[in-house]
Amino acid sequence: MIQESQTFDQNLTHTLFSWSKQSGLNPIHIDRAEGVYLYDKAGKRYIDFSSQLMNVNIGHGDQRITEAVQRQMEQVSYVFPGMVTDARGVLGHKLSQIAPASLNKTFFTLGGAEAVENAIKIARMYTGRHKIITQYRSYHGATYGAISAGGDPRKFPVDSQGVPNMIHVENPYFYRCPWNSSSMEECGEMAARNLEQVIKYENPDSVAAIMLEGESGSSGCIKYPPNYWKLVRKICDEYGILLIDDEVMSGFGRTGKMFAVEHHGVEPDIMCMAKGLTSGYLPLGAVMVSDAIAKNYESQPMVIGLTYSAHAVSCAAAIENIRIMEEENMVENAAKMGKYIEYRVKELKDKHPSIGDFRNTGLLGCIELVKNRETKEPVTPWNAKPAHMEATNRMAAKVREAGMFTFVRWNWIFTAPPLIVTEEQIDEGLDIISQACAIADEYCD
Repeated sequence: MIQESQTFDQNLTHTLFSWSKQSGLNPIHIDRAEGVYLYDKAGKRYIDFSSQLMNVNIGHGDQRITEAVQRQMEQVSYVFPGMVTDARGVLGHKLSQIAPASLNKTFFTLGGAEAVENAIKIARMYTGRHKIITQYRSYHGATYGAISAGGDPRKFPVDSQGVPNMIHVENPYFYRCPWNSSSMEECGEMAARNLEQVIKYENPDSVAAIMLEGESGSSGCIKYPPNYWKLVRKICDEYGILLIDDEVMSGFGRTGKMFAVEHHGVEPDIMCMAKGLTSGYLPLGAVMVSDAIAKNYESQPMVIGLTYSAHAVSCAAAIENIRIMEEENMVENAAKMGKYIEYRVKELKDKHPSIGDFRNTGLLGCIELVKNRETKEPVTPWNAKPAHMEATNRMAAKVREAGMFTFVRWNWIFTAPPLIVTEEQIDEGLDIISQACAIADEYCD
């Protein structure tokens, strides 16, 4: 029998870990997971306050997914993407029912980055144009096209060979507004003006699409002003530009709506999804296109393809995942629990001078920590070098020691538990986050 210490060493010796230098790692050795909790090999319990990577929407260990996957594998596990399976058709039909009304056809991928890659390809082929506009504070995946499209600094080590014709604009980031706006709405207006001016500089006839996250995620959960999405839609319509909605993280109930774009009353031309599509139980992504785009490919080939497109087993997992989500009213619970988190964080803000801002939509939230609320100087600078990561490293260590897994990045602590979370579990999680904020308080002026 293989010993636990042996498998831990095998992980470190024979596998590579994302976004990390490979020496000195001490990852949690997971034994099992259930609901909103993870358990390591020593039996220690961690509350999962980021749904791992913001994808385990229905919670961990739901055996109904296991059963659905087993039934599908007993029937057929894999066929090439040019064949029909029941699971593919049922899932495609379900997505057309829950997505914005004009989106009725889906191309299935293996994950979110591939969904973004293929959305960009479709936009370029359909329009005959080549430029894609996205925001500086955004993340769209780690494949070459997706990481070039995003503005996340994790692309810097490879951006000398980045995919060309990706144009970036400022976010409507009211807390740190580039235009010193006096209101969210003014910030949205100024950001839209900036976007339109960049389009004019870049030649509108060269711009294929504008791509926005449905709701900002790992770049700090930057809240869209209530007018922003509508202004972007208007700009797209005026210049014949497609609007791509990246719902990879924000989709499937995460924000208290099935898709985050529903908060803004706008219909995109293309929508990307993954993560919550299967709640991470199996890899699956998707690109949905408008009826107009779909019609274009009735008479000409759509030259995109993936070996594992519409993988029957992943589709079966997605069908069951969405059924569970709807049957147990998880989208509604996300909206309700999001309001409770907001109420509780307001209390924390009175206790911790380091809490400068809290941005949240449903169960996708981020606490921003500062040294001084007036100057808004961050506890840790954006894209800080290792020498300036002391506060962040101490906070991350405290979170783990106290029994929590969540995303702690620079001066942000994320609050994104599974959609099944209760008020009692939120209290448990925020008590741990409060301990991390107490460390940030030490750095306040």
